Amino acid sequence: MNETTDLFEAMRTMRAMRRLKPDPVPDALIHRILHAGTCAPSGGNYQRWRFLVLKDMAKKQAVQAWYKKAYDEVIGPRYASSAPPPGTDAAKYARQHAAVEYLTEHFHEAPVWIVACLEEEGAGSRMSGASIYPAVQNMLLACRALGLGSTLTTRHMIFAKEVDAALGLPAGVQSYAILPIGWPMGKFGPLGRGRLSDVVFLDSYGNNWREADAVQEARAQP
Repeated sequence: MNETTDLFEAMRTMRAMRRLKPDPVPDALIHRILHAGTCAPSGGNYQRWRFLVLKDMAKKQAVQAWYKKAYDEVIGPRYASSAPPPGTDAAKYARQHAAVEYLTEHFHEAPVWIVACLEEEGAGSRMSGASIYPAVQNMLLACRALGLGSTLTTRHMIFAKEVDAALGLPAGVQSYAILPIGWPMGKFGPLGRGRLSDVVFLDSYGNNWREADAVQEARAQP
């Protein structure tokens, strides 16, 4: 197991792990991941998050069918027509695409899913994510710390009503993310990202903060 207790190392090396072994994951580790999730902040500290731990193969297969439909109709064509993102190249992007295809076909084989949900009225809003995605990030970091692989996926929301029905969620509860969790086939390592100055502005939007690049490059040195 490639474990780490260094927070910055975990963030720096927390690659999306889309190829997961079907080997069981001990419940004790899932409990630690869930506890990390509930340590996150939420709007008003209302803690309206709900976490469905899913091991049932029939339910996972039902969701995987919608997950693949979303890939075939939306995600796959988007990958095929998109240029490599910042910090990567065509070859790396092709490997990422292959990993996405693998997860699409084997989504249901991940031994454990954590479905992150919110209890809310109506369809939610842009503010809703602030009460669930910090918990999701905490759980992803916990997975990394324990040497477990996962990835944040929201693709199922393209067919949200159908998937929530397949999951058996009651009225007033909506899923916001699915975390497939398992032992990774690959290795953790440095993430591919673009320059800070391309996305960081100083005082005015569009005023690139060039000095940020020097700090980023210095931190990247071994």
